[in-house]
Amino acid sequence: MSLVVKNLSKSYGEKQVLEDLSFEINEPGVYALLGTNGAGKTTSIRMILGMLAKNSGEVYWKGKPIDAVHDNIGYLAEERGLYPKYSLLDQLLYFARLRNVKKAEAVERITYWAKRLEVEEYIFPAKNHKTKKAKTYRADQLSKGNQQKIQLMIALIADPELLILDEPLSGLDPVNTDLFKSIIKEEIEKNKFLIMSSHQMPTIEEFCTDITILNKGKVVLSGNLNQIKKSYGRVNLFIKCDADIKELIAESGLSVAGKTPSEYHLKVTSEQEAMNFLSTLIAHQIPVIKFELREPSLHELFVEKVGSANDEK
Repeated sequence: MSLVVKNLSKSYGEKQVLEDLSFEINEPGVYALLGTNGAGKTTSIRMILGMLAKNSGEVYWKGKPIDAVHDNIGYLAEERGLYPKYSLLDQLLYFARLRNVKKAEAVERITYWAKRLEVEEYIFPAKNHKTKKAKTYRADQLSKGNQQKIQLMIALIADPELLILDEPLSGLDPVNTDLFKSIIKEEIEKNKFLIMSSHQMPTIEEFCTDITILNKGKVVLSGNLNQIKKSYGRVNLFIKCDADIKELIAESGLSVAGKTPSEYHLKVTSEQEAMNFLSTLIAHQIPVIKFELREPSLHELFVEKVGSANDEK
């Protein structure tokens, strides 16, 4: 199984919103589509799914042109997509039917996910002792976070082979963020293929092996995240000492990228430069509490690539 996206482009009149997007997912795992607001992420996802017509390009799933109607694909949209005035259970059963999930199996899966996502009280409410009737909850009676849980249930209802998540953690509190992340990890462990769009760089680093960064519809960086980081080398030095080292940093000609009350973040050009500075600290008998040399973070890569692309215009 694999997903192949070849030369996707989209324009509205003279405005090019996506230009020549290509990538492949050849093994189960998470592929990240990154970019600022308006960069073309959601447009790309909608074109992959066939929800939006493309000007050019092709998308293949398992060697055939992708068919979002008949292929087993789950999609969590960034925007709320529930019918506000219909009961939650009816909607879940409706979407399960659209995905050719039999009712008995759908009810079993809904029951599982309702418990897993802690929304049982809204989908299977208890009966009122006086009326002996259960209160039916509608989508517009839920918080945004709980609506997002219902939408995730819809995306997972058919146990999809390909799962596309557009800003899945947007607007969630820390507890529900961890809940969503645990479910994403479970889907990865099931050898699913996932595409994730997110502004949360630490989350992308936690899950994704390969990335594409878009800026104003153009690809500015693409490839395996670990290989990209290695190509930069270990250029970030985080150091904490039991003394003021400001003057020694200045004398060594190192660049200060950031500072907290207890720690410096320095930029170095090589590991040898970092070790030379460590030797300087030792020579001055300064106790070193922390000395960490690492590759650039995805956040730093993102800012560099998006910023440099904007500077060129």
